[in-house]
Amino acid sequence: MAEPTDRRMQHVAIVGGGAAGMACAATLANHPDRYKVTILERNEVLGGQATSIPLDERKYGASWMNNGVQGGSKIFKHTFNFFNEQGYPPEEVKLQVSFGKGQDGFWTNVFPSTLVQRYASDIRRFGLFLKVIKWALPIIGIIPISVMLRIFFFKRDFGDKMVYPLIALFLGTGNQTANVPCGIVERLFDDPNMKLWDYDRNTLLPNLPTMYTFNNLGRFYKTWGEYLDGRGVNIRTRAEVCTVLSRSKYGIKLRIKDLRDGAITDEDFDDLVLCTLADESLRILGKEASWRERFVLGGASFYDDVTVTHSDKAYFENYYETQFQQELCAAPTTDIQREQIAFANGSKAESAGFRPMYYTHTYNHNPRLIEMSFNCSNYQHQLVKGQARGGDHLKPVYQTIFLDQNQESLWTIHEINEPEIIKRNHWHQLGHKWQHYLRVVPGMMFLNGRNRTLFAGSWTLVVSNLWASSVPAFPKD
Repeated sequence: MAEPTDRRMQHVAIVGGGAAGMACAATLANHPDRYKVTILERNEVLGGQATSIPLDERKYGASWMNNGVQGGSKIFKHTFNFFNEQGYPPEEVKLQVSFGKGQDGFWTNVFPSTLVQRYASDIRRFGLFLKVIKWALPIIGIIPISVMLRIFFFKRDFGDKMVYPLIALFLGTGNQTANVPCGIVERLFDDPNMKLWDYDRNTLLPNLPTMYTFNNLGRFYKTWGEYLDGRGVNIRTRAEVCTVLSRSKYGIKLRIKDLRDGAITDEDFDDLVLCTLADESLRILGKEASWRERFVLGGASFYDDVTVTHSDKAYFENYYETQFQQELCAAPTTDIQREQIAFANGSKAESAGFRPMYYTHTYNHNPRLIEMSFNCSNYQHQLVKGQARGGDHLKPVYQTIFLDQNQESLWTIHEINEPEIIKRNHWHQLGHKWQHYLRVVPGMMFLNGRNRTLFAGSWTLVVSNLWASSVPAFPKD
């Protein structure tokens, strides 16, 4: 963003009222003497993919649930700050995961499983693997994780059944996980600003790490919007940016459509911040896109996914391990493992037992392709409390994510009982291929700040961490 040398008020257009756009507006609102801020959001409500949907409290134990975003780890400290400021603090939970199905495919971070026991030597060597990548990060960091696992002679099934599902679930890389750069994987374990968990040499994923579940996202974004409005931010919902008409050193001209009445206006701004997906940003830029922008943004790959929110317990138990079973448990070798088993089977007085929140299912013919699910009744705090109050008559609430529309023939979506479906959502998601980090990540430093335009969508999260210094005029506080 251009630094106002004469301290003239700069009118900034932020396209997109999701988490990135709102955070950008909140930051600029701290400088009311320098920036006039307008958010242009196509939807009726703020929040982007982070929304809430109503539920029948008599059936599910709560009157609402969060949809699209469940929660996060402590690395999202800036997000948590915004939640705390608006009076919607996230709530702490102890993470339980359930990967795979049956003795040959299941493992968890809650108790020792036979699969973890089988790959004990690979798990221990994985620590050395992470150290080597850290030491040689500038040289080998871009190499796909699948290639590096082969170079280090890890068993193929160790990657397919443990490493890929773990990374896919928490990094959100889905079916592209094998193509993720090994440097990103190493950062998730070692970087203080990015890591989701600590590496555990015995179980890979530590026992019950702390995660956080968000409060009502719909109410939070409404409150946050009202707060920013009170600080002078002009928030325009149902306002679609059709295209950029012109960009010059003097400013930006946008064509904007009011989706309420269809009125189209051409409006002038000093600066533009695109908090939209890369392909949507290119569409908005249209003929005004530079060759650099077309090359860099065109390198981002996106996939179309479907999330089904449902309460089909039979379907869920058919594809996931949802309860403690002795045959899935390895023989304990330490007192800690014996305590873990006692916790999981509910024999410890303070334990509710094995209640996983995250799940993965892999396809037999290609174990690198997965489906992911959440048991929201074990994860989202309002559902957990409602289930505890309501008793056994309440139905569970699940979300199952089906990845990449091109792989639809593999999906188990049609096995979900239709009357049990609460909601379907379609998502357009970034694919974290190694090419993204070779072309898009380094290329962003040549885009941000040029032509009075910045790119700050959530897809640039990793880009922002690596290249924030390329935009010196943007307020850092």
